[in-house]
Amino acid sequence: MGLKQKGQSLKRRNSELSDTFVQLRVLNDNEKLGSNFIPFTKQVREAGHVSLRPGTLEIFQINIGKLCNQTCAHCHVDAGPDRKVENMSWETLNRCLEIIDEGKIGKVDITGGAPEMNKHFRWFVKECRKMNVHVMDRCNLTIINAHEDYADLPQFFAENQVQVISSLPYFNKSRTDRQRGDGVFESSILALKKLNAVGYGKSESDLILDLVYNPSGAFLPGKQASLEAEFKRQLKRKYDIEFNSLYAITNLPVSRFLDYLIETGNYQSYMNELVEAFNPATIEGLMCRNTISVSWDGYMYDCDFNQMLDLKINAPFNHIDEIDLSSLGNRNIVLDQHCYGCTAGAGSSCGGEIAP
Repeated sequence: MGLKQKGQSLKRRNSELSDTFVQLRVLNDNEKLGSNFIPFTKQVREAGHVSLRPGTLEIFQINIGKLCNQTCAHCHVDAGPDRKVENMSWETLNRCLEIIDEGKIGKVDITGGAPEMNKHFRWFVKECRKMNVHVMDRCNLTIINAHEDYADLPQFFAENQVQVISSLPYFNKSRTDRQRGDGVFESSILALKKLNAVGYGKSESDLILDLVYNPSGAFLPGKQASLEAEFKRQLKRKYDIEFNSLYAITNLPVSRFLDYLIETGNYQSYMNELVEAFNPATIEGLMCRNTISVSWDGYMYDCDFNQMLDLKINAPFNHIDEIDLSSLGNRNIVLDQHCYGCTAGAGSSCGGEIAP
């Protein structure tokens, strides 16, 4: 099924925002932010934290590559069909397996791009499952219909008990296609039906299918529980589709969404909205406290968003070839203004809301 893409990646467009240094400069530009803007680190201190420290490492998140069959308008990875170089090698994935085994890490979160487009994806999933590691795959849904090579993905996921986490901006065509490209909604619905057909999202099945909602504009998401109930009602009524949970995720001012905010003149108002919605109760549950994020070339970050800004972990080592698991927890988490996105309102993480 063909899709009309929203546009090219920032890198292909030679946009200055494809440079992470430029993004960080914008995020720390007092003139753009306004005189009343409060730095995130100050908010954290006033909430009673001199610094943020990690807890027990529970999730090993791998950005397996930036290659994708879509070019979504708000993609913080700046992924797309043109990102063919930035894909994780077999050697790097094998090193990840060694670390997961050594650290007895129970969960692996595979993201991209479209993770399934990495030629080592299926091998890696199978190796993780041999170690009884729970695997989560961030699937864009349309990849299932993109080419015959991916048509059997629902069955592959089911055979390996992969938790499928898929983005669906809304339960209607116009809002979804506006954010992700023409034809994406119809292809996503078809993919969801195929996943349901092998047992995903069904109440009597242990195959987990979760959806991800993020706003289509410069505003915060609504309450996750309300959104989940409405998504379930509408998708069941209109398409007879079922799923387990919905994650409401705030758009962070990174990469293409940062570009969108600047182009539409919403940057300052959105950043101030995040500041006004800062919730100290979210700090304990931030994903950077129990997750390590690994880039396609093996560097380590406190979270996926830090990875896209090239803010490597604050440790004597920052590459998996040099990792010392015993001392990985002895570091301060790297913070910047984009972190407001994870602490606004009920909070936001790769697993949705943080605070009740």
